[in-house]
Amino acid sequence: MQKTFSKTEIPKIAKAILASLKPKTKHQTAGGATVITLSGELGAGKTTLTQTIARDLGVKENVISPTFVIMKSYKIVDSRFKTLVHIDAYRLDSAKELERLGWAALIADPENLILIEWPERVPEAIPATAHKVFLSHKNEDEREIRFV
Repeated sequence: MQKTFSKTEIPKIAKAILASLKPKTKHQTAGGATVITLSGELGAGKTTLTQTIARDLGVKENVISPTFVIMKSYKIVDSRFKTLVHIDAYRLDSAKELERLGWAALIADPENLILIEWPERVPEAIPATAHKVFLSHKNEDEREIRFV
């Protein structure tokens, strides 16, 4: 999917992304967590999209960019996943830094939905099965999104 959209359309984009995901059942452990990477320059809408996805999944907490803490986890009310893991890799220099946060366990759990901003900072940690979202500025009010 590639689309130009206004900021007011982010809820529709989030719903389309969630609808395209096929979460694993409790008995289907192969492949581990569902991962969505969010790439784009500062201010392109990565965190805003994450906040909207979290809200759609029933997260009640205030979701903010975990730039300084690197990772935040949220319990999900939606039955497709149990936990939303939001990672901001902007300050990381390598995937080894993710390992210190328990990356192996996070990525192995099929009930996790992991959204990772700035995946280009830790490319070796991103599974081949990850869904990729690319956001870019078109102008002050419009963004372009590519979802693969």
